[in-house]
This record gives sequence, C-alpha cells and structure tokens, in this order.
Amino acid sequence: MRAGTAYDVIVVGAGSMGMSAGYHLARSGVRTLLLDAYDPPHGEGSHHGEPRLIRHAYSGGSAYIKMALRAQQLWQQLEEESGTKLFAASGVINVASADLFKFPSRLKDARSLGVEVETLDAAEICRRWPGFSLPGHFTGMYEPDAGYLFSEQCVAALRKLAVDAGAELLTHTPVNRIEVRQGCAAVHTKNGIYYAQHAILSAGAWFRTLEPFITLPVRSVRKAIGWFNPLVPLYEAGSFPGFTLADAGGTYYGFPSIGGAGLKIGRHDTGHDWTAGEVLEPFGRYAEDEGDLRAVLETYMPQAAGTLNKGAVCKYELTPDDDFIIDRHPLYPNVLLAGGFSGHGFKFSSVVGEILTELILNGRSGLNLEPFALSRFGAGACASGPI
Repeated sequence: MRAGTAYDVIVVGAGSMGMSAGYHLARSGVRTLLLDAYDPPHGEGSHHGEPRLIRHAYSGGSAYIKMALRAQQLWQQLEEESGTKLFAASGVINVASADLFKFPSRLKDARSLGVEVETLDAAEICRRWPGFSLPGHFTGMYEPDAGYLFSEQCVAALRKLAVDAGAELLTHTPVNRIEVRQGCAAVHTKNGIYYAQHAILSAGAWFRTLEPFITLPVRSVRKAIGWFNPLVPLYEAGSFPGFTLADAGGTYYGFPSIGGAGLKIGRHDTGHDWTAGEVLEPFGRYAEDEGDLRAVLETYMPQAAGTLNKGAVCKYELTPDDDFIIDRHPLYPNVLLAGGFSGHGFKFSSVVGEILTELILNGRSGLNLEPFALSRFGAGACASGPI
C-alpha cells in the first residue's frame, strides 16, 4: 500500500472492534484499510490477558441481550471458519448479595428471548461448586450456555481472515490527524495520508488522541488482574464456571484455572485514571492491585487464595453510564464511532463489527442502537474539526 491510496473504508484502531469491522467489511467486498498504532493482538489495548466472559442474560434490556446472542452466533461461525478454538462453554454464575443486587428484570428479559437461565440460592451454589463459600443471604443467576472467549486468539483469527479476504493492515502506524472534506475522510499518519469514503474510529482507551476531531465522554482507567494458584483442585477449567461476584465492597469477575495458569480474577469497579501517552503503572504499583483480589477470594473462595502466579494491568474506557457508543460523528455522517465499551464490550466485538458494516453498506443496522447514541450525553460529546 502507499500513501495517497483511496479506500472505501479506513478503520482507525484495529483492536477487537476495529479488527472485527475489518473482517466483516472485507468479506463484503469493501476496500478496507486497517490502521493500528501497535501490532494486534497486543498488550496496549483492552483485549490482552485471556480470557473474556461471554454471557447473554444481560442487564440493560433486550438491546444488549439480542446483541449478545448474535455475538455468540458470530463467534461460533468464526471458530468454524478459522479452525481455532475461540470459545469454552464453562457456564457463568453471577453471584451477589441479595440485599444489594437483584436479578428479576434480567431473568424476565433473558427468558423472553430464549436464554436458558436459572436462579440458585447460596446453598445450591456451594453444593454445585464447592470452591465457593457464601453467606446464606447470597443468591445466584446461572447461565449454562455461557462461558468465555480466548480474546487474543479471537483478534488473531479476525486479523487473518480479514487480510485473507482482502483487507490491508498497516501496523505501528498511529494516526496524527483526521480531516473530512467534501465527504472524503483524510487520515494522516507518519507514512502519509490515506483517503476513504468512510472512516470507522475504534481507538478504545486511546480515543483522546483523536481530539479535537472527536471528543467523547470516555474516561480511561487502569485495571489490575491476578492469577492465583488454588490450594485444591476445585477451580479447574471443566469443573468450575466463569463468574461474577458482587457485594457491598465491590464487583468482581473471574475464570477457572486454565491449563494450570491459576484462577483469574479482576475487579470491575474502581481503578486509577490513565491518560493516553502516559506510562501505565505495572501490577503491584498499588497495594490494592493484589490486596483487593486476594481479600475477595479469602472471603468467598478461600481455597483459591493461594500464591499469586501472575499479575497484569489493562485499560477500561468508561462512559458515564457504562453503555457503549456506536453512532455517527455529529458533524460527519460518513465517520462512525465505536467506543466507550466500559470493561464489558469484548464479548460483543463480533457483532459490533457486523453492525458497523451494516451502517456503511445499508445505512442502518437490524439491531436497536438507540441505547448507544452519542446524543444521550448532550453537549458533553462535541466535535470541533480536524486534528
């Protein structure tokens, strides 16, 4: 490829969402250029550090549930097409203190759309999975068909198939300026300028580097994750499910020990603000990096609270309401925005790529995107021209 080349679509940010868009676009015969500041899959975004939960009985109503179900179909198709194992059907148990967190609306919405889900009391949860030690007032919502995705393998599979279908990928190529003139997007990089009729901006936690061309109400946050060596073989993949856990102290998520790596657990709330371009402090910089994770294990899964095998950090890109942004640029309808996935977006990346492709090819999506409209933030989301 060379500077000055014209494409149908340029995707800025080829992580999970952008690479999925490139895959769907290329398979539809669209001349697509993918640009990324690194070499995906990589550790500078939000898709590294396998795995990621995928579940379907979602809060937020039917829009999320329908997206989750379609995403599951697309991951299964991608698994077959790539010949790579991308999904493990471990089941997912959502555990919570019943006096603080309740599931009725999620259960109703999920069951109305055919999602298999059951409610369990604390005694039943501990009977099925003896690795839990829960107070009697805890309750659970279990999805037997849910599980987890191997995120880096997913991005690698999307990349290979996108390129095989004709997409061009330019790695180690940060974008330093975007302009739209006479309906044409000009994307400036260190290698020169590339042009397209449409652009997709999916820069994740790096969206602030695209200001002031687009300013989104998105806050980037450093998150810590740990892998703990269980004291007993109750937490192995194949016998222990993926999980979320919420009490008055916070909300957590985790996975069984896969291939001896240890039980993986992370905290969904809290975190330290991070600005694109700053050093991301390594795991252990703060006492709570390990301390919060170990404390919740000692309380609710005490036999999992063994030696810390490994710690890591990643980034969340949080919107004020934790819902996604999937919309058009306020000034330039030929520029699509996909961001603010708020720490729960990876599972949806397969369908987000399909949605973005539908918006470009058809002008609309078959799924309800109203909850993800940028306009819900009012004047907080603004555009002021080229960068």
